[in-house]
Amino acid sequence: MGKLTGITVLDLSQFLPGPMLSVMMADQGAEVIKIEPPAGDPARAMAPFEAGQSVWFRNLNRGKTSILLDLKSASGRARLTDLISRADVFLEGFRPGVMARLGFDYAAVSKINPQIVYCSISAFGQSGPLAHHPAHDLAVQALSGFLSVNDSADGSPVVPGVPSADMAAGLTGLSAVLMALIGRQRSGRGDYIDIAMFDSLLPWCAHIAGDAIAGGEAPRSRTQRSLGGAAFYQVYTTSDRRHIALGGREIKFVRVLLTALGREDLITLGDADAGPDQAPLVAFLRETFAQRSRDEWVAWFADKDVAFSPVLDFAEVLRSAHVGARGLLVEADGAHHIAPPVRFAGEAAWEPTDAPELDAG
Repeated sequence: MGKLTGITVLDLSQFLPGPMLSVMMADQGAEVIKIEPPAGDPARAMAPFEAGQSVWFRNLNRGKTSILLDLKSASGRARLTDLISRADVFLEGFRPGVMARLGFDYAAVSKINPQIVYCSISAFGQSGPLAHHPAHDLAVQALSGFLSVNDSADGSPVVPGVPSADMAAGLTGLSAVLMALIGRQRSGRGDYIDIAMFDSLLPWCAHIAGDAIAGGEAPRSRTQRSLGGAAFYQVYTTSDRRHIALGGREIKFVRVLLTALGREDLITLGDADAGPDQAPLVAFLRETFAQRSRDEWVAWFADKDVAFSPVLDFAEVLRSAHVGARGLLVEADGAHHIAPPVRFAGEAAWEPTDAPELDAG
């Protein structure tokens, strides 16, 4: 029995933010009913496939049940109305205005069930000049400033490797839903939550955009301490054209590494301002790390207290001893799952549940 056993969620969302929110609830025992259109969630068709299902779809929809409803039909609307009457959470990820046109906006749903917690996830929120602007993760990152610092050496923005706006919205939405459920215990009333990918991602800039937040200049990667302007928060190429990362700027790490390399004279540069002042240290480390392979550096760093890491690809990560020891990749019935990151003391090892096939009845 999970922490959310007894909670019923109606999830009308698709793709990534909403399903990520609801799968974390399903992993904790919530009954999540996935309301799908006649064609199903498009993620069902996203390659690659394993054991007859999309790996993406399975990892974001395990533990749920599927009900196919055409909300443009009278029978579909009647079925959803019945489900709403006994649900605790209503989750949707359509563009603003769509649910109102279908007759299931918060005003209508709360009349059916005043205790329901209704969460809308959209790119830019239900109000504001961008509310109706179509966007997926990349466009939200572009409009929120984050793409400007996800740049290559020449300063040109590149496509990010992480769908940060999607994931930020899912995590923020989950937090808000749980807050609303706790609040309902005191008030007896449900609530409406307007979650925007843009709003959810923007606070993530606090540690890099301080000057801009205070009304000043925007951060630039080449002079920002966490974005590539510091020698000890930096990625370096090795002799085999692979990469290693220094991930800690504390002076204690600077002393340990530069002493081991016989360059104590450069230690003071590790405390200098990011950017041009650290350029000589960056140049030295680039030259140094280019002299050995990635795995040779892994062995060299093994006995040194430095925030160092090899840059791994996902195949290497998922085969790693740490993932194995933590039980983070679980195989069941020929299918692989990334295990939930939330763990509680005293609970048995997590076992994945099935993802639903599309219900046609």
